[in-house]
Amino acid sequence: MSAVMSGHDVLAVMPTGSGKSLGYQLPAVTLPGTTLVVSPLISLMKDQVDELNRRGIPSAALHSMLSDDRRRQTWHHARSGQLRLLYVAPERFASDAFMRLLADLPVARFVIDEAHCVSEWGHDFRPDYRRLRAAADACRRSDDAQGRPPMAAFTATATAEVRDDIVTLLGLRAPRILVAGFD
Repeated sequence: MSAVMSGHDVLAVMPTGSGKSLGYQLPAVTLPGTTLVVSPLISLMKDQVDELNRRGIPSAALHSMLSDDRRRQTWHHARSGQLRLLYVAPERFASDAFMRLLADLPVARFVIDEAHCVSEWGHDFRPDYRRLRAAADACRRSDDAQGRPPMAAFTATATAEVRDDIVTLLGLRAPRILVAGFD
């Protein structure tokens, strides 16, 4: 959490249920701008957004199950700075329209959940995860500093080879690599 807060790029490999989400959700509450969270599962996005909103943390998700009106409303809330976290599927970055809209969003942190999906060596490779490096580079930082926002990649499963792949393919810069086990 402190590495994310301090603006370092981070790769965290932690078991399911060990608090990975807290590693980016708590910083999102305190940092200016919106934390953009790339997540592969609509059900996971919905669960996290529902819980965050229940706790009074304004959050939303953009995914294929939303109506056009709801999608526009969500984007309006994000652009106007009303959201602390915005969850999106990796496939969203294949849309030129979304990429143009993204340039208007002040991003505090660019977070990749289930980051093992970026690696062909991973057990759940998703080709659209390969767009995330360029997508992060296209974002505007919420602190008005130059360059892309700090990135944080989280996963429960990543061998050393997959970790190296994640760092390279996402373009993580001098990342803090944190690997925790059940013990």
